[in-house]
Amino acid sequence: MATMTSLQSSFTSLSISANSSFLGQRLLSPISLSAASPVKPAQNPFLVFAKLKRWERKKCKPNSLPILHKMHVKFGDTVKVISGRDKGKIGEVTKIFTHNSTIVIKDVNLKTKHMKSREEGEPGQIVKIEAPIHSSNVMLYSKEKEVVSRVGHKVLEDGQKVRYLIKTGELLDTVEKWKQLKEAKNKETSAVAVASTS
Repeated sequence: MATMTSLQSSFTSLSISANSSFLGQRLLSPISLSAASPVKPAQNPFLVFAKLKRWERKKCKPNSLPILHKMHVKFGDTVKVISGRDKGKIGEVTKIFTHNSTIVIKDVNLKTKHMKSREEGEPGQIVKIEAPIHSSNVMLYSKEKEVVSRVGHKVLEDGQKVRYLIKTGELLDTVEKWKQLKEAKNKETSAVAVASTS
């Protein structure tokens, strides 16, 4: 209460006429604080959200790292598209984005990209690139039985946890398959490195 009376006395000592102006705008006469309603603290303060661009809106954990989604597909799996423009196409997963559950499949969901020329004499190009597709739009595919299936998990006798196709029982995570994938990836990176140096 003491602070309120001191504020009241300071406002009454301040004499500003209603006709005076400041930079072309009229000033209002001081309002008596006794007539004003007492200030109440906000019970439910609202949160202020910064406006972000659409592609920056990622759900984050409390430590500000993006939430990574678990997916039923992994790098190197053969999948079949079950919905969308490319429904029925079969391809191999070449890239995975875990923060938004999308994957890139070889020769599926091709988009046209217009590339500018990098040097003066070089002409521009129109290239086809593989765009990401949501992982819920694909199912795992068995090349041997030519059938799509959901994925299951089981533990082998040696304690190794593997994925398998429920319809066919075919194992997806085998040591030989991962060795082949690793060799193919190493060959691809070495070919890209040779192409960039030449």
